[in-house]
Amino acid sequence: MNAALRAGRSRGLIELRQSVTNGGDLFNHLLWPALMLIALWFLRDHQFGTALLPSILGMNTAMAMISMSQHLTADHEDGTLLRAKATPHGMLGYLTGKLISVTGGLLLDLALFLLPALLLIHGLALHRPAAWLLLATMLLLGLAATLPAGAILGAIFTSARSQGVLTLPVLAVIAVSGIFYPITALPGWLQGLAQTFPIYWLGLGMRAALLPASAATTEIGNSWRHLETVAALSAWALAGLLIAPPVLRRMARRTPLTPARKGLPPRHG
Repeated sequence: MNAALRAGRSRGLIELRQSVTNGGDLFNHLLWPALMLIALWFLRDHQFGTALLPSILGMNTAMAMISMSQHLTADHEDGTLLRAKATPHGMLGYLTGKLISVTGGLLLDLALFLLPALLLIHGLALHRPAAWLLLATMLLLGLAATLPAGAILGAIFTSARSQGVLTLPVLAVIAVSGIFYPITALPGWLQGLAQTFPIYWLGLGMRAALLPASAATTEIGNSWRHLETVAALSAWALAGLLIAPPVLRRMARRTPLTPARKGLPPRHG
């Protein structure tokens, strides 16, 4: 098992390094921060821009689940999961590597966005020592809540075509999660729906970390609801950790050993 963990760590670091040296992957790392920074540039003198910055951080942290699911789907299609399954503790090493590469890529994207954004946006409460601690806590809780969920989705949607079905529901959840406008402006039933997903809680947690206390007046109950945020994200993390292992084992068992995946031409007739 220790050997599998070491192999997974090496694999994850190699994949992360390749993602910043390969032209196409590097472009993807730069594209999202650039688009968000352009949006903030036009809102830099507006109060809405101040609230938008932490909301974007929360939204992108939650999107780690989509990135994780896309990796698993692609590796299922090209036979990578099959090769991992065929080695002792191979799935453990594989998942370790994916956790490292996806987490590292997310942290890189967030850094590329946050550091320039802090120069554009004013009114953040970064002078408080607790701000950075709360920001780091939300990031860790967010990853714990979303990465197992992404692994589950990657096991359910086993092709790139079926994985695309996720796009519209995710966009709908983002639309009602208070990322781009106060959630209190929505009908009560939509507010309740949004609170069942981690995107809302991550956005709220990031705003609590980076905005002054007075900004809580636009939130539900005029409060940052720290305890509820920790409880909701912890519940997602616990559910994911309980559900993901059996789902992934089931996916590995049903991965067929076809001639094409063995590198042989398919038989006809």
